[in-house]
Amino acid sequence: MLSTLDYIIRQGINKERLSAKGYGESQLLNECSNGVPCTEKDHQKNRRSEFIIVE
Repeated sequence: MLSTLDYIIRQGINKERLSAKGYGESQLLNECSNGVPCTEKDHQKNRRSEFIIVE
């Protein structure tokens, strides 16, 4: 999450216009939580950044 936020700031977006929230394993797209045997491809689906654009 912070890497994504830092990247956006380095691209010239004012940090005052941004907010970030990290959800860890509370909002998974699949059942691949810690300790659950899954492929690396399945784990990658949960490593994501989502953006909500508001006016």
